[in-house]
Amino acid sequence: MDRSPHAELTLHIAASTGLPASTASRVVADVVAYFSETTDEFVRRRHAELQRRGHRNTLIWAVISAELAERPVGSPELTERQLRRIVYG
Repeated sequence: MDRSPHAELTLHIAASTGLPASTASRVVADVVAYFSETTDEFVRRRHAELQRRGHRNTLIWAVISAELAERPVGSPELTERQLRRIVYG
C-alpha cells in the first residue's frame, strides 16, 4: 500500500491511464515538484529558458506574466519592474 501524501492521486492516475503504479507515482512526484517551485524560481527559470531561445526581454516579460496568471497556484500579479528585479536583483 502506498503511504505517500499523494497515494489517492497516484491510484487515480494509475487507474485512469493504465500506467503501472510505480510510473504513476513518479508522474505525480514530477508534477508536484514542478508546481512547488516558488514564483521567484519560476521567473528565473523561464527567463533563462526564453533567453536561450533568443527571445528579447520585452517578449519574455509578457510571456512570464501570462504564464504566472495561468499557474494552478497563482502568484500575485507582478509588474515588469518586479520581474526584472527577481531576475537581475
